[in-house]
Amino acid sequence: MNYKENEIDSFRMDLLKFNIVLDDKKLDCFLKYYELLIEWNSFMNLTSITDFSEVMKKHFIDSISLVNAVPYLLKDSYQIIDVGSGAGFPGIPLKIIFPQLKVTLIDSLNKRIRFLNEVSNSLGLENMTIIHGRAEDLARPGKLREKYDFCISRAVSNLATLSEYCIPFVRKNGFFISYKSEQISEEYENAKNVIHILGGKLENQIHFFLPNSDIGRNLIVIKKIKPTPLKYPRKAGIPSKEPIVK
Repeated sequence: MNYKENEIDSFRMDLLKFNIVLDDKKLDCFLKYYELLIEWNSFMNLTSITDFSEVMKKHFIDSISLVNAVPYLLKDSYQIIDVGSGAGFPGIPLKIIFPQLKVTLIDSLNKRIRFLNEVSNSLGLENMTIIHGRAEDLARPGKLREKYDFCISRAVSNLATLSEYCIPFVRKNGFFISYKSEQISEEYENAKNVIHILGGKLENQIHFFLPNSDIGRNLIVIKKIKPTPLKYPRKAGIPSKEPIVK
């Protein structure tokens, strides 16, 4: 594909807003990732956003915006799990920018897992684990429960449901960080009790605009302060249909 130099320059400038300098190797990874996304999107539903500059901004930059909540990502090889990774957002862009991270992607659809494996292999990403399964099953004792420094998710489920999916993966003193759009206050109010029951507490809510845009975003930062009760998460399908109540 031929790319307009000004679009690539805009991507570089956006990253500079996060104090990230994009070298040529990482740029090549992002371009290859974009090409694979468009190729696979032609025969399976990965994203409704396909324009090059929009993918750069609304998928890649949005994913990397996690640094607004965790500016120290570069300093250690944290264990991160991306729940409901879909087309690989936010896990793969973060892995490209911070290659020392140990990233696990999970998704419940096998066709998306095939795409994620193709991207990981094509880009030569190391310390990347891709797992087909549901969060409700994988967060059980003896599996991936409480093994991660960070659990992240851009999934569209409401915060109460996402908390039940995600908080069990986080070790004590780790964090679950949910990517949300601009309007979040009512959703958070409805999730406060659930977060407490699951062993978490709200650490921060960071509102910002994606660089050089009017696209408002929120990062909801929840700290794991005690182990999640063993009965959570409940069986597959229940968290989305029957949110936890007091």
